[in-house]
Amino acid sequence: MRTAVFRKVNFNSAHRLNNPLFDDKKNADVFGLCNNPNFHGHNYDLIVKVVGDVDPETGYVFDLKILNDIIKDEIVERFDHKNLNLDTIEFKTLIPTAENIARVIYDILRLKIDSKFDIEITLYETPRNYVVYPVK
Repeated sequence: MRTAVFRKVNFNSAHRLNNPLFDDKKNADVFGLCNNPNFHGHNYDLIVKVVGDVDPETGYVFDLKILNDIIKDEIVERFDHKNLNLDTIEFKTLIPTAENIARVIYDILRLKIDSKFDIEITLYETPRNYVVYPVK
C-alpha cells in the first residue's frame, strides 16, 4: 500500500544568479534582475514528499515529526536567513537557481532518509515559480 506523505516548511535566503564565465553584459542578459550585484531574496516554500508502504504497526509511512526534525536540522538551519552565494559551501561554485537548490536539498535529505523511501522535492521560489526534483 504505497502512500505519499508531505511536509511543508519555509526558509528565507538571498542569492545572486551569476556565472563567473560570463561577462557582466551576458550575466545581465541571461539572469536579468536576479543578477543584482547586491543580491536579492526569496521566501522559499519547501515541500518534501516521502513515498513508502504504510507500517501496519504505526499506520505511518514516515513519522512526520521525524521528517520535520530532519528538514529543520539539515535544510532550514543550513539555508534560512543566509546568503546562499556567500554563506554556504553548497553554492560556492554552483549557481543557486531554484533548480540547483532543489537538487542540493534532495541530495542532503537522501543521505538522511532510508533508501526504502522515495523522496521528491518541490521548491517554490515565488507563489508562481517552482521546481520539482527528481522528475520520474
